[in-house]
Amino acid sequence: MTDFDALTPCGECCVGCPKKASGFCAGCLESGGNCREWQESGGCPIFYCTERHGVPFCGLCEEFPCEWLPKKVSWNPHILTEQTALATEYRKRYG
Repeated sequence: MTDFDALTPCGECCVGCPKKASGFCAGCLESGGNCREWQESGGCPIFYCTERHGVPFCGLCEEFPCEWLPKKVSWNPHILTEQTALATEYRKRYG
């Protein structure tokens, strides 16, 4: 079962993340999208996009799926499938 309180906008879970545990990353949820990995570009664009759309993660956005997301989340080739599954689980649980 997914812990939606620990789920990042891109679908990652900070619980048990080695970058967060080591102090390298404060976590995008806790830092308001200002995590170190996106520091040079002014913050996490995925975080800011979900914030603008008023959703906790991409799969719940009215514009999902968009062409922009797979380009920004290049480390996860399954981002659209995973976000779809997360949205389905979320809607089943919370209506």
